[in-house]
Amino acid sequence: MGGRPDLLVIAGEHSGDEHAGRMVARLLRSEPGLRVAALGGERLRGAGAQLLHDLTASSVVGLVEVLRNYGYFRRLFAALVGWIREHRPRVVCLVDYPGLNLRLAAALREKGISRAGGGDVRVVYYISPQIWAWKARRRFTMARDLDALAVIFPFEPACYADTSLPVEFVGHPFLDPGHRPPVAEEPTGPVLLLPGSRRQAVARIFPALLAGFRESGSSNAVALHPGGEIPRLLALSEPPLGLEVREVPRAGAPPVGASAVLMSSGTMSLECALAGIPGAIAYRAHPITYVLGRMLVRVPYLGIANLLLGEEMYPEFIQGRATPRALAGELRRCASDPVRREITAARARRLREILAAPAGRDAAGWLARQLAAVPGD
Repeated sequence: MGGRPDLLVIAGEHSGDEHAGRMVARLLRSEPGLRVAALGGERLRGAGAQLLHDLTASSVVGLVEVLRNYGYFRRLFAALVGWIREHRPRVVCLVDYPGLNLRLAAALREKGISRAGGGDVRVVYYISPQIWAWKARRRFTMARDLDALAVIFPFEPACYADTSLPVEFVGHPFLDPGHRPPVAEEPTGPVLLLPGSRRQAVARIFPALLAGFRESGSSNAVALHPGGEIPRLLALSEPPLGLEVREVPRAGAPPVGASAVLMSSGTMSLECALAGIPGAIAYRAHPITYVLGRMLVRVPYLGIANLLLGEEMYPEFIQGRATPRALAGELRRCASDPVRREITAARARRLREILAAPAGRDAAGWLARQLAAVPGD
């Protein structure tokens, strides 16, 4: 890449790569002469960025995996800081992935590379950490290290109101026209079981979802799970007749149709809510983890759709309340009560209104304004 890069995008996970890829593609359609480099994955490469390293291929989850790869990440971090120091992109856009990206923002300030540290590199952030749920004090270090923040939930700017950080709501990426949802509402479809992606959580939640499905008398179900964990998922319990296990559809693949859903409270729960699939949320954690979590996480609901609406679009069955009888009862109501489906559809429409980007204020436009704030060479 000849000359000073205009933009470096850093997205450490597949979801961040997907969201950043759409943002960069739209930016380059409006400003095709921009020089964009990235650490991310194939979606950023396909959008037109020069991919310096496939960071999605090396992302890990869990303490053991992080410790095993500590030396690699330390070298990668040092190389990344060195590349930014040498090439001085006008803007560095950090996308989600706070474990790496917030450390990087702090390092760029400490080494005098970023504007916050007296340098000339503007550092901005897209998709905020969930400070509204936990570790709220991170907002002060973010205000110290960042020049701007784009958030995807409309209530998030208020979370930073007591800081000097400019924060803008740019709409949720699930409502981007290029986003292809992995699930769809289908009244005659199977029951969807979504136990999440983290191993320990799956081990606790999936048996509860499976037991609820069995007791409901429903005839078929599809369990969706990220690749690599499917054999373990099957081994957690003898699958009943009618259970199929699939990987979560990749971007662009046909969605999985479902008549109802039993799920954990992760990102996929918002996909189901926007699709208008009725169902319920189940959550189980180690008792000590749960007690500590209730002390640290101060929100009235676990499901993001419930939080946004201020009411239960999805009933939440937590710890001992996540019984087979309770979950089966929800599935039966989803199948037999047309009013339940109508209410779910109406709340899905409300969610879309809440999460839509304000006119002219989408993520690509926000990023273009960040670049305009730094004169080119």
